[in-house]
Amino acid sequence: MSQYQTAGTNARLRLFALPSAQGVPASEADDLVAALKAGAVAGAQSEVVELDGMAPASRGEVFADGWDDGVTAVSEALVGIADRDWTRRGGRSAGAAELAVHLADVRDRERASLMRLESFVRESVLPRAYPHTTQRRRALAALGEAGGLCTARTRNSDGDVIVCTLDAGHYDPDDKPPFKDGKPGGWHKADASIWNDSGAACIPHAAI
Repeated sequence: MSQYQTAGTNARLRLFALPSAQGVPASEADDLVAALKAGAVAGAQSEVVELDGMAPASRGEVFADGWDDGVTAVSEALVGIADRDWTRRGGRSAGAAELAVHLADVRDRERASLMRLESFVRESVLPRAYPHTTQRRRALAALGEAGGLCTARTRNSDGDVIVCTLDAGHYDPDDKPPFKDGKPGGWHKADASIWNDSGAACIPHAAI
C-alpha cells in the first residue's frame, strides 16, 4: 500500500501546484482534492457493499454472519471517511496545510533512514572492504567519498563495464604491471582486471 500512498501524495502535490501556478487559490485546490478523495472512497464503499451475502457457503452459517457483519463495519467506516473528506471542502485550505506537515514528516523519516544507512556502511561495510576493490569503491560512492578515485573504465570479456578502483592520478603508461602477482603498477585495476589506456573501450585517465 505504501506505493499507492506515495503516488497519492505526489498527485496531491501536483494538484495543489498546478492551480497555484495559474493563480487559483489554494482553497479551490482543497475543494478539488477533497471531492476526489471522497469520490474515490465512495467508489470503494460501493464495491465493499456488493460483498454482503457473498460468504462461501461451505464455511457455514456462523462464518457467513461474521462475514456480513465485517462487510457492514467496513462499509460504515468508508462512509465516515468519505463524509470527513467531503467536509474539508469550503476554502479552509486544510489539505494544503496537512500535506505540508505530511511531507515534512516523510522527509524527516527519510533523513533518519539515510543516516542509519550511512552509519552502517561506514562502520560495518567499509572496514571490511579490501583496498582497491570494487566493493570498497561502491561503499565510498554510497558515502559520497569516491571523488578521489580514478574514473578510467573499460569493458571485460563478458561485456560488463568495470571502473578502476585505484586513486586518481596513479596512472603511468611506462610503469607496466607484473600480471602474475596482480600488482597493477601504474595501469588501471578493478578486482582481477588490469588494463591500460590503449584498450579500445577504455576512457583514458588523462581525459578525465
